[in-house]
Amino acid sequence: MRLLIIGALGGQISGASQIATTRGAKVSQANDIEAGLAALRSGNGADVIMIDSNLDIAKLVSSLESERINVPVVACGIDGESKTAVQAIKAGAQEFIPLPPDEELIAAVFEAVSEDASSIVYKDPLMAKTLKLAEQVSNSNASILVVGQSGTGKELIARHVHQKSPRSRAPFVAINCAAIPENLLESELFGYERGSFTGAVARRLGKFEEANKGTLLLDEISEMDFRLQAKLLRAVQEQEIDRIGGKGPVKVDVRIIATSNRNMEEQVKNGKFREDLYFRLNVITIEVPRLVERPGDIQPLADFFTAKYAEANGLGKIVLSDEAKALLKNHSWPGNVRELENTIHRGVLLAIDGQITPDSIVLQNSSISALGSGLTVETSAEKSDVNLIGKTVAEVEQELIIETLTHCLGNRTHAANILGISIRTLRNKLKLYTEQDVIVPSPGNRNEQAPT
Repeated sequence: MRLLIIGALGGQISGASQIATTRGAKVSQANDIEAGLAALRSGNGADVIMIDSNLDIAKLVSSLESERINVPVVACGIDGESKTAVQAIKAGAQEFIPLPPDEELIAAVFEAVSEDASSIVYKDPLMAKTLKLAEQVSNSNASILVVGQSGTGKELIARHVHQKSPRSRAPFVAINCAAIPENLLESELFGYERGSFTGAVARRLGKFEEANKGTLLLDEISEMDFRLQAKLLRAVQEQEIDRIGGKGPVKVDVRIIATSNRNMEEQVKNGKFREDLYFRLNVITIEVPRLVERPGDIQPLADFFTAKYAEANGLGKIVLSDEAKALLKNHSWPGNVRELENTIHRGVLLAIDGQITPDSIVLQNSSISALGSGLTVETSAEKSDVNLIGKTVAEVEQELIIETLTHCLGNRTHAANILGISIRTLRNKLKLYTEQDVIVPSPGNRNEQAPT
């Protein structure tokens, strides 16, 4: 983990830095917010920012948002100052760490906000075979295409490849091609020079330069605009990029891993993805099996998520009853590991006397399509017999989207993946519903760790 400390590195903050270092974090420091932003713009990325609560946290958070630098912010201040903690959270910090630092608390907070999703829980032989292939190809510099249904854990496989590779000490940088608007994705990937467009207040290095010597994950590559694919092809082919507004090419040394939940050959055939880029990325293909194809993983994953969310919610030890285990084992898991995680998360919150029973588990059993909308989603069994006659396509589509979003605990990206639409389309729909005074589920627990 890469930790950026913003504030004078003395006293209690220095102690927090030492604790983070002993836990394996790579720590860098900036005296003030401008210096911290300059470090981030220059490609010195961070997984977590820790800022002195005496500094202007709102200014930092606002600057990060305006420059589209997605790094969680943790504030720290003297223990006992409750008002300081409240003000820090209101200003945009995700967590507050009281000082003097507590080693276990710091470790827990950093793990939560950085969403360290590097460990893969598995026992099934099919998943073991997949990981063996990932490790076998990790030592090369070849581009890798990781394919599989939404929720199977494609990003976890990409991180596993990076950690087993000679590049493991260099950055692993991920960017979701489906979650960023087309007109912004180019600047996110390749960076820009100051003044190259409105809002470019300073030079900003893109993900390619941030990942130099390391690995760049292009998540949901199939959603990338066709025009931008040509520029990406050159970057992969020549190992050099052009910043927006730049005067010349910049050499980079980056290993590319791309993921997709779509049939890439069909995408190429239909003219939605460049064939030459597909071949460049598809030197090696790793297919992540569906959860239903690896039944041996259901129980260990359920136990892992149970322990995780019981601890995250301060609920003590919670176990799965035998009846609940049987219910999980017999489910078809159309949403794969992500659906299992969400199911267990809800189960933990609904557990009775420290036990998850079948009554604590809400499963998605039958599918329903919104006619004419191109959307398909799994819906609750008890709603499978709902009479759709008399409803308009728009009404059915709205109900479908809201229910899916509720199932995903408000996570827009996950809901869009299940619905089979882009995140931009989903956001436009939700904006319309909000304007119509429809209640739209808000994002749920930010610590939720869900595969892609």
